[in-house]
Amino acid sequence: MFDRIASHYDAMNSLMTAGLHHRWRARAADRTGLGPGDAALDVCCGTGDLALELARRVGPEGSVIGCDFSEPMLDLAREKGRQRGAGAVRFEWADALELPYDEGRFDAVTVGFGVRNLADLDRDLLEMARVLAPGGRLVILEITQPHRPPLSTFYSLWFDRIVPVLGTVAGDRDAYSYLPESVRSFPAPRELAAKMDAAGFESISYTVLAGGIIAIHGGVRR
Repeated sequence: MFDRIASHYDAMNSLMTAGLHHRWRARAADRTGLGPGDAALDVCCGTGDLALELARRVGPEGSVIGCDFSEPMLDLAREKGRQRGAGAVRFEWADALELPYDEGRFDAVTVGFGVRNLADLDRDLLEMARVLAPGGRLVILEITQPHRPPLSTFYSLWFDRIVPVLGTVAGDRDAYSYLPESVRSFPAPRELAAKMDAAGFESISYTVLAGGIIAIHGGVRR
């Protein structure tokens, strides 16, 4: 599915969020606490926007890896990195449930709009904890579901009805019908925080943005 939508993924993200997804990714990158010379991993990197935000924080002396299992997404991310001269970033194929990186390698790990697509969230949280250095920070940016009107009413109208229509125009209704389904089945912010605790993170906190549509979680590897 992600291979199919790669060519219009960025345009659809901007359309669905009125361009706010760039601001949310910047806030997620800020939560990592990364500085010059640090090493970071962006899991489920897609077309690379969050990884490139991380690169701005680690500078040319640092390093960022963006990994994904969709080669068409990775191709777009690599081209975006070349256009921006982001030499500190490289994009490579990896399975989020079996990350091919040494234990304790990274100062921060991020996931932007990716964890709800994983077949085994608990396993992935353990993998991300494994590759973090002790004291390293995990930051998760994800869509969540508001429960109070009027925003919950708007959310239902937008994601359940309008977004699939936009997906039809883009040529893949199934993919954009999957979006609201994946959000409904994903743990609420408090439940995700509990899963992070069980996976070995501490100092866990989360911020809900956009009236309850977006959540940014952060936690430190014990």
